[in-house]
Amino acid sequence: MIHIKDIAERPSKADIEAVSKFSPATIHEAQGRRGALSSRLKPVDYRMKLCGPAFTVKCAPRDNIMLQLAINYAKPGDIIVVSAGEYEEAGSFGDVLANACLAKGIGGLVTDTGVRDTLQLRELGFPVFSLSVCIKGTVKETIAAVNDPIIVGGETINPGDIIVGDADGLVVVRRQEAQEAARLSQAREDAEAGYIAAYKAGKSVIEVSNLAPVLTAKGLVVDI
Repeated sequence: MIHIKDIAERPSKADIEAVSKFSPATIHEAQGRRGALSSRLKPVDYRMKLCGPAFTVKCAPRDNIMLQLAINYAKPGDIIVVSAGEYEEAGSFGDVLANACLAKGIGGLVTDTGVRDTLQLRELGFPVFSLSVCIKGTVKETIAAVNDPIIVGGETINPGDIIVGDADGLVVVRRQEAQEAARLSQAREDAEAGYIAAYKAGKSVIEVSNLAPVLTAKGLVVDI
């Protein structure tokens, strides 16, 4: 018997808001280069962004019955994260289900299979990140788990982890590490603002990044 479960512990609104201020790239670097999902997972529109707690679901390849159940039981703001075996040749989600998600206030979809109706998805503005775009339909046969840990894009995603996505990709932030990730991300942005100010003040990239001793140690000789 398989039970439909809710997310055991959702991150607080304050934690989600704190993390949402930063790009996935910044968060990934700030976390010690951890948490980046595979670069194969891309938004169907570069303007799409998402940030919210992962509502995880396991689907059989070319089968979207569990995705539909996830949409039914997810809460407003949840990001539905689908593990479907990295199967590219299926369009498991399109404009009809996107409208169902919008009606419920769901925050977005991340799936390691295909989607379709991408023109309509762009017009709707519902954030969708997928492995592929494929017109091939799916079946509704295999019952599987909801809100268990899954692996998507090479990362373990736990229910309630925070998923952040933008034009460049996706990153996962562990629920219990949200405030620290936000603090480290702010520190990184502050440092980068300092680098940009230094460049504008006329300093070179070698000066700003303190590369001279590194290059000397590696035996670099500059003849220009």
